[in-house]
Amino acid sequence: MPERPPPVAGDTFLRGLMARILVAEDDLAVQSFVARALAHRGHAVTAVGDGVQALEALNDGAFDILLTDIVMPGLDGIALALKVAREWPQMPVLLMTGYAAERQRAHNLEELIHEVITKPFTLTQVCDAVEAALQRRDVASGRHPVRV
Repeated sequence: MPERPPPVAGDTFLRGLMARILVAEDDLAVQSFVARALAHRGHAVTAVGDGVQALEALNDGAFDILLTDIVMPGLDGIALALKVAREWPQMPVLLMTGYAAERQRAHNLEELIHEVITKPFTLTQVCDAVEAALQRRDVASGRHPVRV
């Protein structure tokens, strides 16, 4: 079986260019809210409604980061994060949740998850969390920020 190429877009974020962000969220209002906020910051956003669709998108394209809800039909955000950590370990994963119990479940995955963002959140909070995770990833990999 041939090795799967990593769907990570690389250091475009650090070069002052947009990041490719995959958003998995089953609530269309939240999905739209997050996608518009990130696009307004200059990022390329692909939004899907569940974890199965997110895996399909990951297999079809390159992304810099995954932002996923925890509670979704089909494949939930934690199962999706575990799969991403196995198959694309260099890709940062941020989780979103409005449920305290789900936040606690994610707490046990600290090594795999960059942050859990609690709903409701502001546009600034979600955008800042995504951009901080991208910066941490790039600094950890030895890339140095060069803004244009």
